[in-house]
Amino acid sequence: MEAQKTIAHEIGGVQNDALRFGLHGVKSDIVGSHPLESSYESERKTQGEIKRRFLAYTYGTAFPLKMDLDRQILSRFQRPPGDIPSSMIGLEAVTGALDDFGFEDYLNDPHDSETFRPLDMHHGMEVRLGLSKGPVCPSFM
Repeated sequence: MEAQKTIAHEIGGVQNDALRFGLHGVKSDIVGSHPLESSYESERKTQGEIKRRFLAYTYGTAFPLKMDLDRQILSRFQRPPGDIPSSMIGLEAVTGALDDFGFEDYLNDPHDSETFRPLDMHHGMEVRLGLSKGPVCPSFM
């Protein structure tokens, strides 16, 4: 039996399908995130742990576990890929993100930008079902 002669699309853990995802940028691999961004993320994680500990002391140890289960269930509930993005309103309500005032609230939604490439519905479903690798939306690689 002959071995199949195929060329792997993945080299070094990076998806290299230029027709589907566009050309790969090297700048994002070299330049790290901004120091304030990493500081903000670490502070957010610390505040989350403090909040979990406070809830465990106040309502018992099962309450933070129930909140984690709710968060996991609500993070899986999404619309199929297509023109209408999933709002994830349930997850935002549970995590308290409805009260946050982000950049998209006063600047612009990234989906409305001129450089946004529309989502390929077929590829999005392939990624979700595990038939293909890569980001669901090629604009946010």
